[in-house]
Amino acid sequence: MAHHKSAIKRIRIQEKQRTRNRMYRSRLKTAIRKVREAENKEAAAQALVDAYSVIDKLVSKGILKKNTAANKKSRLTKFVNAMG
Repeated sequence: MAHHKSAIKRIRIQEKQRTRNRMYRSRLKTAIRKVREAENKEAAAQALVDAYSVIDKLVSKGILKKNTAANKKSRLTKFVNAMG
């Protein structure tokens, strides 16, 4: 366990950040899963719009890097466009 007051505070802050980041990443995975498990192309397109929104929010909060977000968006779009 930490001995300094500042180290104890850092541990407390890091725990808050870790739980917040886990929540956001879970939200991202759920949005991606909804796109991939959509029944038809229209439902997938709507889920894609929602996923874009989640991805953009995570970039603005600094949880995802810009290029990582672009890759995820690109792959999801490619998946939806390939649906029959």
